[in-house]
Amino acid sequence: MPKTAVAAPKVIRGYLLLGPAFVAAIAYVDPGNVAANLTGGARYGYLLVWVLVSANLIAGLVQYQSAKLGLVTGKTLPDLLGERLRPAARRAFWAQAELVAAATDLAEVIGGAIALRLLFDLPLLLGGLIVGVVSMVLLGLQTRFGQRPFEGVVIGLLAVIAIGFLAGLVVNPPDAAAAVEGLVPRFDGTGSVLLAASMLGATVMPHAIYVHSALARDRHGRAEGVEQTALLLRATKVDIGIALGLAGIVNIGMLLLAATNLRGIEGTDTIEGAHAAISATLGPGIALVFAFGLLASGLASTSVGSYAGATIMAGLLRRRIPILVRRVVTLIPALLILAAGVDPTFALIISQVGLSFGIPFALVPLLRLTNDRTIMGQAANGRAVSILLAAIVVIVAVLNVALIVLTVAG
Repeated sequence: MPKTAVAAPKVIRGYLLLGPAFVAAIAYVDPGNVAANLTGGARYGYLLVWVLVSANLIAGLVQYQSAKLGLVTGKTLPDLLGERLRPAARRAFWAQAELVAAATDLAEVIGGAIALRLLFDLPLLLGGLIVGVVSMVLLGLQTRFGQRPFEGVVIGLLAVIAIGFLAGLVVNPPDAAAAVEGLVPRFDGTGSVLLAASMLGATVMPHAIYVHSALARDRHGRAEGVEQTALLLRATKVDIGIALGLAGIVNIGMLLLAATNLRGIEGTDTIEGAHAAISATLGPGIALVFAFGLLASGLASTSVGSYAGATIMAGLLRRRIPILVRRVVTLIPALLILAAGVDPTFALIISQVGLSFGIPFALVPLLRLTNDRTIMGQAANGRAVSILLAAIVVIVAVLNVALIVLTVAG
């Protein structure tokens, strides 16, 4: 009994420290992921399961570095870059980071608009406007009541996303042996390389790297002293393990869903085509749940994307504008594209190329800063972690260069 009485408060305290990683994890289950994962499974079956497993492991390590940076320094990654870059370089870095954030927002608004068309047959432009308005409400919740209620809503949306994208696996489970075989790294022509790079670009997200340092700092503040730092870093590892683990299961589940039910079916290279195929093979009920999952994905991810954009601007331009005003401004490009009648799937593909361009710009500074003992003190990366992170940076950069080259060549 005495052990239980002592342990319970620790468990409760540990539980209350969780949350920031769940907000960051939304970036890993956004509509860009849906498009890439469904296409991967429909075209290549279980072949690229290993890509998603690898990408999720990479994402977990990278997000931990970002959160650690925010906790130890009390500053965000954009803050630290803004302090170290000369004015011209700082503005140039901000410009590319904002373009990446805009590409992210484009995919998220379009994904939400597609979901509303699937659910209620709304025009894409009206759907995009509704997504923008609802995301403003969610951001207003964060502005008015703080981060904890915002985290609660986002976690609820993450649960809807998980149910929506995994329900089909219950109706028709995947081939376990084939799924395990998909863990063996291999490709099947340049098309699979292009898609693998796109899946990686949709999983390791630059804006999630920037924003996690802010989420951890804004929730916990700067860690003070060895004991508090150790406690917060342990809680952060658990937070990331659970949140990114769930996001990884959802991503892999989407690929398995497509590999099991959509392989060889025409038209599944678009979200709408995949939805129609899901309805035909698994029934309208599963298709309805899938559409709700897609809607939750668009609503949650565009809110987190706006949070990230505000973090980038505050750190690199040293200017703050109301986050709701920023939401209105960043919504305009997506609405213009929808109004112009651009094919939504094409717009999603282009957005993933933009994301791929920005990943090395986020990863390289993160590696350098978290390796620096003058900044991180005892929490600086050890030699083994530094080598592993350097290898990740090289692999991710090479794959994303391949994505850009193959997309342009195609």
